[in-house]
Amino acid sequence: MASSPAPPKPSAPPKPTWMPGPKDDAPFPWLRPTIRIRLTLLYGGMFLIAGILLLSIIYLLAAQALNVGSELPFKIVKNDNGVSIISSVCTFPSNPSDSQLNDALSTCVNQQRQHALDVLLSRSLMALLGLAIIAFAFGYAMAGRVLSPLGRITRTARRVAGTDLTRRIELDGPDDELKELSDTFDDMLDRLERAFTAQQRFVGNASHELRTPLAINRTLLEVHLSDPGAPVELQQLGKTLLATNERSEQLVEGLLLLARSDNQIVERKPVNLAEVASQAIDQARSEADDKGVEIRGERKEAVVQGNGVLLERIALNLVQNAIRYNVPEGGWVEVDTEAQHGQAVLVVANTGPVVPAYEIDNLFEPFRRLRTERTGSDKGVGLGLSIARSVARAHGGRIAAEPREGGGLVMRVTLPL
Repeated sequence: MASSPAPPKPSAPPKPTWMPGPKDDAPFPWLRPTIRIRLTLLYGGMFLIAGILLLSIIYLLAAQALNVGSELPFKIVKNDNGVSIISSVCTFPSNPSDSQLNDALSTCVNQQRQHALDVLLSRSLMALLGLAIIAFAFGYAMAGRVLSPLGRITRTARRVAGTDLTRRIELDGPDDELKELSDTFDDMLDRLERAFTAQQRFVGNASHELRTPLAINRTLLEVHLSDPGAPVELQQLGKTLLATNERSEQLVEGLLLLARSDNQIVERKPVNLAEVASQAIDQARSEADDKGVEIRGERKEAVVQGNGVLLERIALNLVQNAIRYNVPEGGWVEVDTEAQHGQAVLVVANTGPVVPAYEIDNLFEPFRRLRTERTGSDKGVGLGLSIARSVARAHGGRIAAEPREGGGLVMRVTLPL
C-alpha cells in the first residue's frame, strides 16, 4: 500500500520590510511632494526671483547712471575765433589745439564713466542690501511654515513627557517625511499608552491581591495573640510571624510605591521641604532616641512644586537610613534644607561606618545594601534609597550620595523650584 505524501510544511510568515520613505506603489515616486522636493523648489524659486529682481534693478540703475537718451555733458560752439567747447562738468582750454582738444575730451569722458560706475556701485549695494533683507525675511517665514509640523511634534512630545499619553499629533498635509514621522510617533504613543494602562491595571490588581492576604494574616495573628490563655511558645511564635508579616507588608508597599513613583507627577502643589523634613524627623524621633542618635540641622524654607506625600517619603527614608546605619554610641544625623541657585536642596548627613566610594551606586539598587545583596537584616526591606531616587526623578530632580570623612554618608536631594 503506497504511503500518502507528507503534508507540506507551513512557510514562515514574511518579515515586515516597511521603512519610512517613498512609497513603491506610487506611479511616479520622484514626483511625490517630499520635504526635499518642496525645499528645493522653494529655495530655487526664491533664488530665481531674487536674481531676476537684482538683474532688473542693476539694469535700471545702469541706464540711469549712463543717462541713456540724454545730451552729452559738453557742447561744441563755433564762433569767430574758431571752435570752443562749453561744459558744466568738465574744463576745456580756450582755443585748444587738436591734441589738447582730444586730451580734454578723453579726460571728460573718463570722468563721466568713473562717476557713472561709482553711482552704479553705491546704488547696487543699496539694492542688494534691501533684497537681502527681504530674502531673509521671506526665507524665515517660509522655513517656519515648512518646519511648523516639527514644532507640533515637539510640543506633543513635551506633553507626553508629563505622562499625558492621550495626546496625538494627527498631522494633516501632504504625505511627506514629516507626515510619516508624525504617524510613526502617534503609533508609538498608542503602544505606550496601552503599555502604561496595562501597568497601572497590574499595579492596582497586585495591590489588592497582595495586601488582602497579608491583612488577613495580620488580623488572625493579632486575634490569637490577644488570647491570654495561649501558651508562651505559641505567643512567641505569633509575635515572630506577626513581625514577618509586617515586614512583608512593608515590602509590598515599597514595591508598589516604587512602581508608581517611576512616572512623572501630574498633579503638583506647593510643598515646603522644611515642613516635609520636620515631619519626617518627628516620625523617626522615637527610633533615634532608642538608638541614642542626635538629630540636628537647620531647615530653611524651600518651596517646590510636587506631591507632598512622596516628598515626605524621600525625607523619611533618608532620615531612617541615617539613624539605622549609624555608630553604636555618640552618633548624629544632620538634616538641612535650603533654596540655592534656583533649586531646593535637602541634605541628610550622618555618622556611621566607612563607605567605599565604589559602592555608592550599589546603595540605590533595590534590595542592595552595603556589602550585602538581599534583605537579610531587620533594618528595612532594601528599597528606601531606590524609592527616594525614583521619587526625585519623578519630580525632575536627582539624588546623590558621597562618603563622609570619618564614616557615614552625605545624601543630597536637589529639586527644581
